[in-house]
Amino acid sequence: MGKAVFLISHFLYILFHYRLTTSLLTRSMDSTQTFQVFNRGPSPAARLVFFAVLSLLLMFVDARFRYLESTRSALSVLVSPLQRLATMPLMLMQQAGDFFVTQNSLLTDKTALQRQHGIDSVQLVQQQALLQENMQLRNLIALQQRGQYTGQFAEIVYTERDVFRRKVLINKGSVAGVQAGQVVMDDKGIVGQITRIFPWLSEVTLITEKDHAVPVQVLRNGLRSVTFGAGDTSQLSLRYMPVSTDIQNGDILVTSGIDGIYPPGIPVAKVEKIERDAAYPFARIACLPVGGVDKYRQLLVLSASPKLPERPEPEPAPLRGQLKKSGGY
Repeated sequence: MGKAVFLISHFLYILFHYRLTTSLLTRSMDSTQTFQVFNRGPSPAARLVFFAVLSLLLMFVDARFRYLESTRSALSVLVSPLQRLATMPLMLMQQAGDFFVTQNSLLTDKTALQRQHGIDSVQLVQQQALLQENMQLRNLIALQQRGQYTGQFAEIVYTERDVFRRKVLINKGSVAGVQAGQVVMDDKGIVGQITRIFPWLSEVTLITEKDHAVPVQVLRNGLRSVTFGAGDTSQLSLRYMPVSTDIQNGDILVTSGIDGIYPPGIPVAKVEKIERDAAYPFARIACLPVGGVDKYRQLLVLSASPKLPERPEPEPAPLRGQLKKSGGY
């Protein structure tokens, strides 16, 4: 760049001197009639040699004594806008190319990031589900380790297609030693009871199945009763409880162990709402299931309880004649 400016400055300087010299010679020849022979001036070759020698001389003087530094600086300032204007199209083309390349790269990166975000979101949801399942299994294992309940783990594989029936199928059947009547629970409380057996599957009737009965007692005072399913996964009811019954909101209901079906002491429900009306002999008591009857997949099938002695048959009604004889008729 410096050499180009230097050559341009010297060229302009030589051109200026050439024009000045030519003008002076022309004027001197026009003023005097004596030198009309020399109107044509020096030849082009002589001019070329003269200006070449003059340029070399000026270059030597400038390189030696630096007399033209200020002139060269001034010319560089004047020429700089022209240089920028000359290079502007190329710069604009380069910037436009960089812009489109950058835009395409950003769009590609955005698409890749969105795809990765979707994959990460799915993995995060799966991980949360696995963490919850792991916690559920840990709680079930803890129940066994504490020796409170014994049995085998099972997992829900099917649900009843009829929305009005509260039944599920688990992946344990007669091959695994499951028997009808065994109790199924989770880490919170009772979930249901096995009612049908298949080789590799078992049907579990949930405690919320309509009119499904579970013998319970109030943990606070030992009051015995029976909970019945209402056909809704979030509700149980206590029926035939007198209005004056000692039961309160928040009472915990556990299995009483009566009838030998459900082991005693397992949480079943929590009293949510009590309606007492003096016009009716029985109170309306609504309860919430403690166990996750519609939440978890991992369950614990409790071992079969020891069988109780057979219930004695009711005595037959005495004949009318015998009653009359014993009554003194």
